[in-house]
Amino acid sequence: MPELKRAVIAEDSVLLRMGLVKVVEMAGFEVAAEVGDARQLLAAVAEHHPDLAVVDVRMPPGFTDEGVRAALSIRGTHPSTALLLLSQYVEERYAVELLATNTSGVGYLLKQRVADVEEFIEALRRVANGGTALDPQVVAQLLVRRPSDPLDRLTAREREVLALMAEGRSNAGIAAQLVVSESAVAKHINSILAKLDLPKADADHRRVLAVLHFLGVGA
Repeated sequence: MPELKRAVIAEDSVLLRMGLVKVVEMAGFEVAAEVGDARQLLAAVAEHHPDLAVVDVRMPPGFTDEGVRAALSIRGTHPSTALLLLSQYVEERYAVELLATNTSGVGYLLKQRVADVEEFIEALRRVANGGTALDPQVVAQLLVRRPSDPLDRLTAREREVLALMAEGRSNAGIAAQLVVSESAVAKHINSILAKLDLPKADADHRRVLAVLHFLGVGA
């Protein structure tokens, strides 16, 4: 029997933390530690070397960006630990800041997503396996504020596909969301990559570059 992946949960609300523990365990993880502030989070990661850390953006003592700063520290000292940040409100700069350091094993979701247990579990597993999970509201906000740039070359459908790529969805996930075939999704993605004038590289790398371009992160 394969060994369970280990997770650490950092959330100052006791009730929400209890709920997160249950859902994370339902997703097939062993919860190695559950803590209520950033200092305890850093200590727990150093002790347990988890595969995944689920982190509240705002924690004691200041309730500003303690969770984000702790996550960036973890990214530097324990790069193999995937990070899923949870926030009460859309604060897109935090997602961008994390993605600017590494594009794998990163998630940023609104806390309300926890209520959709099936979707949240899928996001947990995707991030733990090296993928991304970006909240649809963050993606929508980025779309609205984007200035004129090569993204304007994309059709409405291609922008939909790129937005779903930015959320971290696979081709199959995009196809299911848009109710189209996977081959249609692949054609849209090829068109997106061409229109964004991305450098020649392997398909996975160009896909990441497209998402970074969408987010305005070093692309």
